[in-house]
Amino acid sequence: MHVQEWLDTVPAAAVYALVALVIGLESLGIPLPGEIVLVSAALMSSQHSGVNPVVLGLCATAGAVIGDSIGYAIGRKGGRPLLAWLGGRFPRHFGEGHVAAAERSFEKWGMWAVFFGRFVALLRIFAGPLAGVLHMPYWKFLIANVLGGVCWAGGTTAVVYYVGIVAEGWLKRFSYLGLAAAVLIGLSSVLVLRRRARNAQPVEREAEPVGAGD
Repeated sequence: MHVQEWLDTVPAAAVYALVALVIGLESLGIPLPGEIVLVSAALMSSQHSGVNPVVLGLCATAGAVIGDSIGYAIGRKGGRPLLAWLGGRFPRHFGEGHVAAAERSFEKWGMWAVFFGRFVALLRIFAGPLAGVLHMPYWKFLIANVLGGVCWAGGTTAVVYYVGIVAEGWLKRFSYLGLAAAVLIGLSSVLVLRRRARNAQPVEREAEPVGAGD
């Protein structure tokens, strides 16, 4: 069966549910490839698979907002002990230096840290729980969360959808390349964002006292 014909057999409701679920769990704090799933689904919607890009964008936005809100509630209830537990289990992400850097970001940028965190792979996973632990007022968190979710989910869906429409004539002959392109775009963006996050880690050293070993 041709790949496009197989994609057309996938129920649109299943695609919407999968996108909302994966993005929601990622926003909750579980490291899942939400961006890759969204890009793949948006490309499907541009290839006449029955997936409506508007509904897809709304489902992705709902998953992002609800997931982040649940993560915020968990972080608010768990507090510092939750960070300590996570630091012991996942020191690469929740070590003392990472938490200190996150606190400085939230103190300096406030709502903007939540908004722009939606566009950065690692921050997208941890913004909700950290905002809860750091007791950011929920109304501020919700505004930034909704705006970030709409811009990220809606913007990603729209861009990939229209790119797929423009490239439709070429992708009809090479539908396997269409799927590969979706995966490569998502993977590339995740890798680039992770590299940027690693490059930003030296900032954490500023929290170390100067001359502590003297």
